[in-house]
Amino acid sequence: MLKKNRFLAMLIISIIAACMAMPFMAFADNESKDGQEAAEVQTEEAVAEEEAVDLTDNDNAIEFLTSNEMFDAKKLSEDEQAEYVTAAETFIGNYSDNVGSEGFDENLDKALTAKRSQVNFYSSWWALLPAIIAIVLALITKEVYSSLFIGIFSGALLYSNFNCMGTIDHLFADGFIAAVADPYNIGIIIFLIILGSIVALMNKSGGSAAFGRWAEKHIKTRVGAQLATVALGVLIFIDDYFNCLTVGSVMRPVTDKFKISRSKLSYIIDATAAPVCIIAPVSSWAAAVAGFVDEDQISGMHLFIRAIPYNFYAILTIVMLIFIAVMKFDFGPMKKHERNAAHGDLFSEKGKQILAEAEEKGENKNGSVWDLVAPVIVLITACVFGLIYSGGFFTAGGDYFLDFIGAFSNADASVGLVIGSFIGFVFAVIYFLIRGTVKFKECMDAIPEGFKAMVPAILILAFAWTLKAMTDSLGAKVFIAEFVRLQASSIIVLLPAIVFLIGLGLSFSTGTSWGTFGILIPIVLAVFGGSISQEICIIAISACMAGAVCGDHCSPISDTTIMASAGAQSNHINHVSTQLPYALTVAGVSFVSYIIAGFIQNAWIVLPISIVLMIGTLFVIKAMTNKKEA
Repeated sequence: MLKKNRFLAMLIISIIAACMAMPFMAFADNESKDGQEAAEVQTEEAVAEEEAVDLTDNDNAIEFLTSNEMFDAKKLSEDEQAEYVTAAETFIGNYSDNVGSEGFDENLDKALTAKRSQVNFYSSWWALLPAIIAIVLALITKEVYSSLFIGIFSGALLYSNFNCMGTIDHLFADGFIAAVADPYNIGIIIFLIILGSIVALMNKSGGSAAFGRWAEKHIKTRVGAQLATVALGVLIFIDDYFNCLTVGSVMRPVTDKFKISRSKLSYIIDATAAPVCIIAPVSSWAAAVAGFVDEDQISGMHLFIRAIPYNFYAILTIVMLIFIAVMKFDFGPMKKHERNAAHGDLFSEKGKQILAEAEEKGENKNGSVWDLVAPVIVLITACVFGLIYSGGFFTAGGDYFLDFIGAFSNADASVGLVIGSFIGFVFAVIYFLIRGTVKFKECMDAIPEGFKAMVPAILILAFAWTLKAMTDSLGAKVFIAEFVRLQASSIIVLLPAIVFLIGLGLSFSTGTSWGTFGILIPIVLAVFGGSISQEICIIAISACMAGAVCGDHCSPISDTTIMASAGAQSNHINHVSTQLPYALTVAGVSFVSYIIAGFIQNAWIVLPISIVLMIGTLFVIKAMTNKKEA
């Protein structure tokens, strides 16, 4: 064993040494040439700067591609190649805006040819490989960090055309560092840390334990505990991140008292986050969807509202939650986790040790229900304030001054949630100091404790964001989008069902539903000439949203899935593996419903049919499960 370890260590050292030697060898070869060419390069750059057209502007990029022949590296100088690639990247980056424009097919062909001169695997099925590797490995090995890293590393290899130094640069500079340094992502990390600190404060004050005792008196059954969790999840429809962490913090003491597994809690949290947000007109998701529509042609909010009755996945997910709670049955891996919970193991596998450690800390007997309720109410109110503040509600002379809906639609969730959670934390500290349940030093100790509690979620998020950066850099979205535009649109009545599956696949493999909206909604609108006069167009757009949410719900690299695990303090892979059969069951019924909707095209007929199909499917599964146990 020792020899094997030494061999592996030497192998790793050899690879690192070889990688480090390569740039120095290249530098030695080029050093003599650099001095001779420096003056010529400076002169050429000065002339180029005077004559250069800004090819990062989309209009200029279109004009450039239209006026130039197909990219041919043999006929172009290095500077001309660089110009062509810049124009190509700008055109591809504005894919959603350009789709349907005059000469789009020819210009896209030119742009992809130019891009593939640098990245051989760009916009091909290879672009999906990193996500597939990461997801399959995570489900097989039950180890998320190494699985995600291997997926990310494979993406960097493909992007660099298997060049060693190019792989390292793309892996770290364009990957991890760029993903974590993104302002939006940093905001989400800060929000997680502050919210973790608030939860730690509520636990120190005894508020969580007091709420658990109160719930034990007022909520009499496991069914009641599950329905209460569903109800709270539905009520907090403003934002999915906020939903996951708030519902988890509030309901954990309740579900623990009734021996509901953390896997089941994380499923309920996840199922009432994105699926509820996508059918709530006043939510960050509604604002995102509306933002992907050209307001000069259609009102984005009007389109969103018309699409709600056709969002079968979101609606049927709520139906399934209520049904399995009331009918008291589970299936798949969830059944095992619920059986373990009934015997005291809420986590399954290593959960007993975690629970024992939590119990050893003891609880503050001076806590009351209000020590949990008051901070949560202030937190919710402050986050709503933060969201509308970031959207310009209080900016005199702005477009959304004193316009609640407009400001909410324009809100930056990252900034708004940080502002709201900070206000909530300051209130919690002051409140607990006045109450005398927590000392000031303990309040400050809650900050690193909250940070430590959120470290697993932050790590997985960092890996997931980096994996998304890898698939984006390989053109996965363009590959899927072109498939929809060229293939799926040929059968109009089946378009909603096809778009649902494609949206599911794209969202599952990239871990982002918002990115899926941004690609697919403009394409669907382009298929129908930018008009929503046909009902089938509304159905197809709703199918896009439903598929994106379904993929987001199933994917282990989705932000919302990771947040749900963090909110329930559940093992992430346990959450994914137990949730998947439930989500796929709803997805199957939704797919059939979209096939029916393609022919009937009336929400008030198809929606009741889909609900009946969902309940009927669950009765069949229940009967099969009971028969297997008999």
